[in-house]
Amino acid sequence: MTPEAASIESRKVCELAPVVPVLVVDDASSAADLAKALVAGGLPALEVTLRTAAALDAIREMAQVEGGVVGAGTLLTAQDVEAAKKAGATFGVSPGVTDRLLDACEANDLPLLPGTSTASDVMKLLDRGYTTMKFFPAEANGGAPALKAIGAPLPQAKFCPTGGISMKNVNDYLSLSNVLCCGGSWVAPAQMVKDGDWAGIEALAREAAALKR
Repeated sequence: MTPEAASIESRKVCELAPVVPVLVVDDASSAADLAKALVAGGLPALEVTLRTAAALDAIREMAQVEGGVVGAGTLLTAQDVEAAKKAGATFGVSPGVTDRLLDACEANDLPLLPGTSTASDVMKLLDRGYTTMKFFPAEANGGAPALKAIGAPLPQAKFCPTGGISMKNVNDYLSLSNVLCCGGSWVAPAQMVKDGDWAGIEALAREAAALKR
């Protein structure tokens, strides 16, 4: 997969809804129910971060949920890419980028939403052929004003900002011309997942899905 093709596919994922849930799953047995609640609420793109032992099993479970588009987050190595693809991930997300990671995603036909935090990061990815990117950690890197500033000289780059975003500030990002969607964990609070409050999570998803871009 070429960088250009990867960016086209990643953009399609970003355009599915205003928010991509960023999920840290500790128990894969609840993964399918979690995915169903989020999809029912209007958030079909799901990022399962590879931060727990249950993550790959969670991806396998979520990949079976009708209407869901499941990706793997926190991709760091070529091994992560291969394991995520084997588990059923259809896209990947990384906190930053390395040439080895980009090579692995391209070789495994896994569209990547590569992480950036500076104008130099963005320029390097544009030079390789990527135009759809992640901005992370968004709030710690200056928030919406910083992303707006990056967009002035680099308008061809489009972003999914993640990190410190909630319903309180999400509209600051979604109002920017270079933002396709936002990533956030607030739509699936850990306690609600633990309690199996799928109706509550669906309600949070529905609220996020109704945001304007």
